[in-house]
Parts: sequence; structure tokens; C-alpha cells
Amino acid sequence: MSAAERVLIKGNEAIAYGAVDAGCRCYFGYPITPQNEVPETLSVLLPDGGGQFVQAESEVAAVNMLLGAAACGVPAMTSSSGCGISLMQEGVSYMAGSQIPGVMVNMQRGGPGLGDIGPSQGDYFQAVKGGGHGDHRNLVLAPSTAQECYDFMFRAFALAFKYANPVLVLGDAIVGQIKEPVRRVPPKDAVPPEDLARLAADWRLEGYGKRGAHAAPRLLKSVYLAEGALAERNRMLMRKYAAMRAECAFECVDTEDADLVVVAFGSIARIARSAVRALRAEGRRVGLFRPVTLYPFPDEALRALAPGRRFLVLEQNAGQMVEDVRLALCAQPGAAAADVRWHGVMPGLFIGADALREPMLQALEEK
Repeated sequence: MSAAERVLIKGNEAIAYGAVDAGCRCYFGYPITPQNEVPETLSVLLPDGGGQFVQAESEVAAVNMLLGAAACGVPAMTSSSGCGISLMQEGVSYMAGSQIPGVMVNMQRGGPGLGDIGPSQGDYFQAVKGGGHGDHRNLVLAPSTAQECYDFMFRAFALAFKYANPVLVLGDAIVGQIKEPVRRVPPKDAVPPEDLARLAADWRLEGYGKRGAHAAPRLLKSVYLAEGALAERNRMLMRKYAAMRAECAFECVDTEDADLVVVAFGSIARIARSAVRALRAEGRRVGLFRPVTLYPFPDEALRALAPGRRFLVLEQNAGQMVEDVRLALCAQPGAAAADVRWHGVMPGLFIGADALREPMLQALEEK
């Protein structure tokens, strides 16, 4: 796949190409469906490009390998699905507490438990509420197309190094397995891979003597036992998480005159877009609000749409993002209670736009 070539590939393969072009030099992972094309593709691309590919003995091993490589300032990543991401959570919390950047990809599968290999958005809470122990947060990006799978890897590595924090790319079986034309051209705002090394220069672990015999030692840690030290660490991390709000991203489709705004992310958002277009063609005033960053959630942009409108949250789970939508629209000081409805597609089901038509019409027409 040449740099400017437009080819038909899966979202998982686009993740791999995007990661390498964004500067990834190490991958550690363990197989699990429906994301196996990510490590399969990287097992060829990384060694051919001078990088390192390691199939770890488990997801626990993979995330700790990621921690080690990233602590040395190496752009590194892992990927998994559902239950594998659960096994990684201790290491992710350690990375957040130690301020170590890393990129993770979760192509969600149906759950809870072993579930199935079909599509699901049931890992939303795990992704945006931290997932592991302690008060840590991950930046979370939600692609809805194969091209975005490629493009978002540039954003993921840039944000990971900018904030010295884990970044999670949250897809699902539809986004990962769908085949679409993808152009291998870095986005206009892409951070050059060499800039990642510059961002890590002040903190990366380089080995004794590399910076000179008298250089001050560097220590990356998440344990703070002195009186008040952990409290101050958490206050600092909270300030960083607040600063991440500058990265909020979203997409609005036909919301200017909409009576009903559908809120959806990832694969369900792309299906909802087709249903919105069909209803608009019939003269129905329906629009779509798609969060691109799930954390930080673009609540201010959503609130700006609130006056005079009702909202329908669509997601493929038992009701998760709807809580953040209601917090954004109904729980702010001085905010009038918004009309927020929810429709869930159960995990494991493959649906088309027709399946979302009736919930949209019902939300639009009910008094």
C-alpha cells in the first residue's frame, strides 16, 4: 500500500497502517476476535520498517510491555477487545499514575462475560470512566469509518505524548471488520513522528550515562507514600484532565433546523446517519450529533443545541452514553431539563438504517 494509494481494506488494517505512519515502533498484543487483523498486519509492517512486534503470552504481559517501552519514550501500542482490555486495566492505571503515554485499541465485542464476536458498544463505561483502579482517565477517540481508523492513529499518538497519558481508540466489530476505501495520507494536522521524540525528551528513561555521568536521575512512578504527596499528585492529574477539554471533537449533521437531535457514536452513528438522511428526504427535521472524543465528552457543544429541541440517544448497549448526555443537558447549574430519550440496540446484533427509523419517528412525534 503506497502513500497516496486508495485501497479497499478493513478498519483493523487501517489502524495498523495509521499506527506505523504516525510513528509507532513497538507493538505488544495477544490475539482476540474481532481485532486480529491489527496484530496480523503489524507483524509484517513493523519488522519491515525497523520496529518491534511481540505477541505476548497474555494481555497482562502485553500492557506491561507497553508500559516499559513507552517509559523509554518509544511510541508503542497494544490492541485487544472487551475481556482482553479488562485484563490490561491494572497496567493502564499504572501508566496514567506514572504519566507514561501509550495507545490502546479496543475493537469491542458482545458481552458481558465471553459474549460473542459481534458488534457492541458495551465498553463505553470502561473506556470513559477510567476502567481501572484510582482516579485516572484515558483520552478516548471513537472512529466510525475505516478512513477514521487510519486518521485517528495520528491523533492518538500525538495526544498520548502531549499529555503523557494513555489514549484509547474505541471501535467495535463493525468498524474493525468493515472494508472501505482508505487513502494512506496523513491528516493535515498530523504531528510528525519525529516530534514525539522531542515531546518525550525531558522525561524518558535512557539508561545510565546516556545523558552524561552527572545528569540527574529520572524516575517514573505511581507510588507516593510521603504525607500529602499522593494528594498533590492527584490534584496535578486533575488539572491535566481538565486541560484535555481543549481536545473535545464532534460532528454535527443537519442540526441547524432539527426538532430532534440523534446522539450516537462509532458504528451506530454511521447507521443513524443513513436513517437521518432518509427522514430528511421525507421532510422530517432530524439531525445527528456524533461525539468523536468520548472523553473528554463534548458536553458544551451538545448543550448549545438544547434550546427548543428533544434528543434521542442511540447506542449498542444497555444504556451507557445516555448518562453523559443527560449530565450534559440536564444536570448543569441553571440548565432547563431537556427531553432526552434512549433507544438501545442489544450487543451482538447487526442492524441497518431501517431498524432506527421507528425509534426516531416515535421520539419526533410523541408529545
